[in-house]
Amino acid sequence: MEDKREIKAKKSQKKQVHLFYCVECEELARKVAAQSDLITLQSINWRNFADGWPNLYINSAHDIRGQHVAFLASFSSPGVIFEQISVIYALPRLFVASFTLVLPFFPTGSFERMEEEGDVATAFTMARILSNIPTSRGGPTSLVIYDIHALQERFYFSDHVLPLFETGIPLLKQRLHQLPDANNIVIAFPDDGAWKRFHKMLDHFPTVVCAKVREGDKRIVRIKEGNPAGCHVVIVDDLVQSGGTLIECQKVLAAHGAAKVSAYVTHGVFPKGSWERFTLKNGENMENAFANFWITDSCPLTVKAIANKAPFEVLSLAGSIADALQI
Repeated sequence: MEDKREIKAKKSQKKQVHLFYCVECEELARKVAAQSDLITLQSINWRNFADGWPNLYINSAHDIRGQHVAFLASFSSPGVIFEQISVIYALPRLFVASFTLVLPFFPTGSFERMEEEGDVATAFTMARILSNIPTSRGGPTSLVIYDIHALQERFYFSDHVLPLFETGIPLLKQRLHQLPDANNIVIAFPDDGAWKRFHKMLDHFPTVVCAKVREGDKRIVRIKEGNPAGCHVVIVDDLVQSGGTLIECQKVLAAHGAAKVSAYVTHGVFPKGSWERFTLKNGENMENAFANFWITDSCPLTVKAIANKAPFEVLSLAGSIADALQI
């Protein structure tokens, strides 16, 4: 067994991190802090002037000099980004030893390419904004993002920040192993993009790959490869918006004999309350329902909206974020 000196030596090698957070992320921040006594929560006064512009104050500004500092952000809408960017740009300049920005969901990630001249790739715009975070005394900012929509977006960031791309898939794998039918799981991908992104992390599961094919004026989901018959099929993707593709995949998988269908996405965006499409209503045909719908807490507003509503279950990123803060 390790003696007290060895334990103390190992602990001294780890960082004591002061974690600030936006209003939306308070619950997640508290969960992160509960993971380790090396994480101390700090606060910001999120106030506004009479004209609506931010009037911000970073508490304990003097106390964090020479300390490792992190900020947990949520860019859930354009309206909340400016005040958070103001704090994000200010914290590294307070003579901190290092600065880490945790942005679990990179919101413009699906707008990463141009299909015709005139399109604006806002993923690149957001990356440029974050690339201009001032350097701290310890060097460039570490930027932690979970399951960014396209891995090539790492090249949108300049050398002024160090992007660390994490994934929520280990949380899903852990949850699947806890299921009573864990030996009967098949992973389904809604398209080739999801397969390319995640199949190596889930390669010990049998897989089904779906694809959208054009029939006349419609795009219809078909099974491209794999057999879901008799299995508990779990559809895996990085994010969900309206949920239309997931619903179409569920119908096709059920039609091909899936015993039941569940879904996992790291980011449950669900604009305009679209999560309601997945809740089981009285009298609804169970064949069209999802057995489970797992999301992470990367989108705090969604987590609050779907609380205690079947079939949703939240797999918290708190432990993973706490680990990332020690890198």
